[in-house]
Amino acid sequence: MTYTPRAVAAMLGIAPTTLRTWDQRYGMGPSQRSEGGHRRYEDADVELIRRMMALTARGVTPAAAAELARRQRDGGPFRARSPLDDDSARTARLAFVTSANRLDESSMLDVAGKLIADHGVVAAWDSVFVPCLTDIGDMIATRGSGVEIEHLASASVLQAMRGVPRSTVPGPPAALLSTAPEEQHVLALEALGAALSEQDCPWRSLGARVPPRALCDAVAALRPGVTLIWAHRADLTAAVPLDELHAHSDSLLAVAGPGWAGVPLPSFVQRPESLTEAVELVLARTSP
Repeated sequence: MTYTPRAVAAMLGIAPTTLRTWDQRYGMGPSQRSEGGHRRYEDADVELIRRMMALTARGVTPAAAAELARRQRDGGPFRARSPLDDDSARTARLAFVTSANRLDESSMLDVAGKLIADHGVVAAWDSVFVPCLTDIGDMIATRGSGVEIEHLASASVLQAMRGVPRSTVPGPPAALLSTAPEEQHVLALEALGAALSEQDCPWRSLGARVPPRALCDAVAALRPGVTLIWAHRADLTAAVPLDELHAHSDSLLAVAGPGWAGVPLPSFVQRPESLTEAVELVLARTSP
């Protein structure tokens, strides 16, 4: 059985313009056309859109929701990502910063979600998200105002990255992600987690300001392949219990973030210097 766009919109309770937008932006259109060239949705098309609606209702960005809906339908991994060239990255940065300055959360989510869906977390993070957030931070320092712009931009990136579906592989996590005890910044850890999710690699995050005892207890309980600890300032690294973690766990210890630059590290601790290196470290540790 086939349906017109108007019939599908009425069936699902969404606007016909939304259907058209999802078709044009995310490829969620009808698979058939009538002899006269009119669009016709089949039952499978309607079910795919229903899945996408359920995901967006949970806060997943439309671009990521479209990818996940297709993945659920096909029972397979995300489609291969295309490289993010310099011109496309420059255009995306301009669109994101412009939307941030307008406090246009919807547009930021759209840009971020589409970048992740089309090019993957690592490319989006390195080429767009980090440069944009850095520029916004510099702008705030110059103006002396605009913290609300930075907060909303960071929240939009975070929401887009959390739209990447988590792995359901059973067993201990491949990675446990944590901050230093008084560290409050977690966005880079969320980027690593999302990038691992794209590889169907299970991970856990303890979030911000993790006490040393809590970190040790979590490592003992979860037995992760890699334990990675983030710090953005050197003074925050002193309370990280590296020696205790090493003495009581087989987990590979790694540290990341600018706070660790120049800090003497024991030989048993690794320090990936980029998101790509961190992903590769976890995958190498957990591969058969």
